[in-house]
Amino acid sequence: MAGTPSMTGPVPREHLRVTNQDRENVVDHVKAAYAEGRFDKFEFDERLERAMTARTHADLMPIMSELYGTQAGTRAPLRPVPAARPAPAPVTFDRAPESNERLGAAAAHGLAVVGLPIVGPLLLLLTAGKTSPYIRHHALESLNFHLTVIGATFLLPFTVVGVILIPVIWVAAFVLAIAGSISALSEGPFRYPMTLRLVK
Repeated sequence: MAGTPSMTGPVPREHLRVTNQDRENVVDHVKAAYAEGRFDKFEFDERLERAMTARTHADLMPIMSELYGTQAGTRAPLRPVPAARPAPAPVTFDRAPESNERLGAAAAHGLAVVGLPIVGPLLLLLTAGKTSPYIRHHALESLNFHLTVIGATFLLPFTVVGVILIPVIWVAAFVLAIAGSISALSEGPFRYPMTLRLVK
């Protein structure tokens, strides 16, 4: 008597049941494509429904193929869409700074120009910065920026390109310090570029 034939070998991936995480990953890709303007609202809703009601990988693969080409549907596993890095929140103050606060904040930047890039903003941070959020913001920015510049000055000479960049960095620091002073006098926040914010 012949035995009942049985299936052997691995089950094709497209026949495997999908998990909730698989569905959510494809939904994230569909949302990202819609945000980029690749779908209209009708196409977005249709693909979203297909992704959310998928039962096997064979149901999800066509959606990925429509997004990224015929090879994308065979990729395994599906990777989540990386979340966008949030932009830093804009700096706001509870009230408009008074004239003495504007002068103190401008000094936090300007003292770097006259040769006190660390001591100047640090003193303002530890004194007037305790009572004035406006001065504290500008003193912190100036202190962190010039700590970054000094750190770069010590590290860059170990490379040939670094030796060339040091004068450029110090000229840029001089210009940015003046820009910070002007911004402080104009009642505005100021944020230095490429700064390691070590002091909070």
